[in-house]
Amino acid sequence: MNIHKNARLTPRGRVLMVERIEAGWAVARAAQASGVSVRTAHRWLQRYRAGDRQLLDRSSAPRRCRHRLGAELVASIEQLRRERRTGPAIARMLGLARSTVGLVLRRLGLGRLSLLEPRPPVIRYERGRPGEMLHFDIKKLGRFERLGHRFGDKALLPQINKGKQGYDYLHVAIDDASRLAYTEILPSEGQFDAIGFLTRSLAWFGRLGIPVERVMTDNGSAYRSKLFAKAMQQAGVRHVRTRPYTPRTNGKAERFIQSSLREWAYARPYPSSTHRNLAMPDWITAYNLTRPHSALGGITPAARLNNLRGNDS
Repeated sequence: MNIHKNARLTPRGRVLMVERIEAGWAVARAAQASGVSVRTAHRWLQRYRAGDRQLLDRSSAPRRCRHRLGAELVASIEQLRRERRTGPAIARMLGLARSTVGLVLRRLGLGRLSLLEPRPPVIRYERGRPGEMLHFDIKKLGRFERLGHRFGDKALLPQINKGKQGYDYLHVAIDDASRLAYTEILPSEGQFDAIGFLTRSLAWFGRLGIPVERVMTDNGSAYRSKLFAKAMQQAGVRHVRTRPYTPRTNGKAERFIQSSLREWAYARPYPSSTHRNLAMPDWITAYNLTRPHSALGGITPAARLNNLRGNDS
């Protein structure tokens, strides 16, 4: 319960004041001791004698409202909404104000037509072998030469980052089974940088003894290019693409990017994007070797990799 910041009495103070009156104090004396008016003391005393022993705050909403819509009319609004009628159409059909229909629909949790569709079930999966599936993704990060708008005095904002400095692109590769991650910051998200990252990431996982079987990406233009498909074919890796407009299909990469932004890119005020980029290698090393991962039961990706190898042997 939120007590008003200017309230003189808490529920315990109200009870104390009433108990004093019941013990023989004059109402005026008990009210003065509690710092409230005699009228307020009488109000709490009346509620206490009516059986309310806690004297908690009550809702200020009226008990009766002459203009409240009847249950039958609310049911009609809901029924028409479930027939996929728009708010203005429902208002015309029932002779009501559009604002009234909109208010009722929001109270019913049907403010948008999309809310009529059931949410798709969350399907969680995890590959059993390291390298069975890598998740690729790209995150665009703005370059800057001075402290950006996420930090510092807002009064200085017009003088910060006046000109567009362009973007850096964080390319990430996450192993589905172990959550081991490999990252690079490259100048573009084009097909040539994507192919270069693919080659180097496959080599990095290969040096760890992880042969890669599949790579999942979204439907970005670089990943749909013929050159990228050729590079995948030459590497002997199967390309799996996510469903269009469904980023959760590649959720492990999306979740990793959220963690990297929170714990690295926006974790502290870097003097420039160059300093931010130089901090990435240390963070990704800690992520792989020392940072506990909640989805892995509190162990690190490196420990998870060792556990999976131990199970295979």
